[in-house]
Amino acid sequence: MEKKTAVQFAVLCGVPFVMVLGNSMLIPVFPQMERAMGLTQFQVGLIVTFFSVPAGILIPLAGFLSDQYGRKPIMVPALFIYGAGGLISGLAAITLENPYPLLLAGRVVQGMGAGGTYQLAMALTGDIFQTSERTKALGLLEAFNGLGKVVSPILGSLIALISWYAPFFAYSLITFPIAVGVWLLVKEKNEELEKQSFQEYWENLKAVFSEKAKVLLSSYFVGMASLFILFGVLSYISDFLESSHNLFGLKKGFVIAIPVFSMATTSYLSGAYLADRKALWKWVVVGGMLLSTVALVLLPLFSELIPTMITLFFLGISIGIVLPPINTLITGAASAKRRGIVTCLYGTVRFFGVAIGPPTFGLAIQYGRWAMFLGAAAVSAVALVIALLFVTPPQSEE
Repeated sequence: MEKKTAVQFAVLCGVPFVMVLGNSMLIPVFPQMERAMGLTQFQVGLIVTFFSVPAGILIPLAGFLSDQYGRKPIMVPALFIYGAGGLISGLAAITLENPYPLLLAGRVVQGMGAGGTYQLAMALTGDIFQTSERTKALGLLEAFNGLGKVVSPILGSLIALISWYAPFFAYSLITFPIAVGVWLLVKEKNEELEKQSFQEYWENLKAVFSEKAKVLLSSYFVGMASLFILFGVLSYISDFLESSHNLFGLKKGFVIAIPVFSMATTSYLSGAYLADRKALWKWVVVGGMLLSTVALVLLPLFSELIPTMITLFFLGISIGIVLPPINTLITGAASAKRRGIVTCLYGTVRFFGVAIGPPTFGLAIQYGRWAMFLGAAAVSAVALVIALLFVTPPQSEE
């Protein structure tokens, strides 16, 4: 990789890193937010929902606009909007007696910015790297996404030692320099963009699903269910560590990072191992959802910290082995011309999974730990059955 290209790519790697912080950095701070604003566990879960839903909705639109006007003209303003949303939420916490409504509004703004970032960073990386380096570059981009997942609960706990609202200001402090760097340092090849009208965009979308509906919809559901389970469980564990084990601050951040670390590490290793082993993809997905179901059934049996975290470690592994083959199944289900649409829609359903996880678990805990975890196990089991029936390795159209 040339030095000039390496600098551009280093800046782009900051985009997935900061996007992962959008939700994960706040999860360790949920109990502090509940106490400071007098919220229920369901209400604090909406702080994730109000970020993730607008992000998910806007991802396909951002992808379409980036094909018309370029990646940078969409991604750079989106990064500034993302940071501005964090400022709105932080200022609401400082200035208002009841900051919750405006804080949620700031999260909506932040989510709108998030919808035009990570997927476009992937597309821009694909534009920059035209040789065999592309696969390596995309792998490194995903690695920074994984790094953000591991670091975010620790970073959130550390920043929250200042105040429960300090993480909101951290978003702008981290994001604004990245936005400037992308604009000034990253060179875009606009002449290679394939512009299409909205009608053509819609026709391509219909064509993809007329040919690949079973594998795409089943893969979308498995990916969404996996992130629904992960973020729902993490939001519960954040409260559990404080209320049952008196773990606060940085200690709690490190403990929450355990299942996230196992997921990110397994995702990286399984992605490398499965790259050329298509025949295993279906059975790895089925096995991962089976392990997830078993872990969720076992979790309500434990109240002690060590067996709980061991079980969560294996839950992280189960999700980590599922996501790489699902990601590859989805990107391989369509030709290059249609891949952007398919990938953007996958980003949408992933955000929806994240969005509904914490508030759903917050409502379910009212009926007890058994009801909450067995309900999540049922979702995992449904994903298992769907994967068993409908997930098949793709036949590339290229």
